[in-house]
Amino acid sequence: QVQLVESGGGLVQPGGSLRLSCAASGSFFRIYTMGWYRQAPGKQRELVASITTTDSTNYADSVKGRFTISRDNAKNTVYLQMNSLKPEDTAVYYCHVIRVGGSWGQGTQVTVSS
Repeated sequence: QVQLVESGGGLVQPGGSLRLSCAASGSFFRIYTMGWYRQAPGKQRELVASITTTDSTNYADSVKGRFTISRDNAKNTVYLQMNSLKPEDTAVYYCHVIRVGGSWGQGTQVTVSS
């Protein structure tokens, strides 16, 4: 089973940018569809973006045009580039192997505030 570790979160002002990274262990990272989810306090965890083994991507309507998901299979890493950040983007962001019983990372906090 893949182990995931997120990094790159922090405090940023509205309109700013942040790049999240998810480093995966194991030898089979390239065969999985990967996703970034987020969860704000008192809210349901929601899918933000996903990327398949053939680099097909999907985005939540709320982030479309602002966020970009990508992967580097040679480095066993998936990224989330976040631009034009808004206060409503504030949440803990999680990396996930999108399959039944897929692994979750520990999460990284993103706070968008003045």
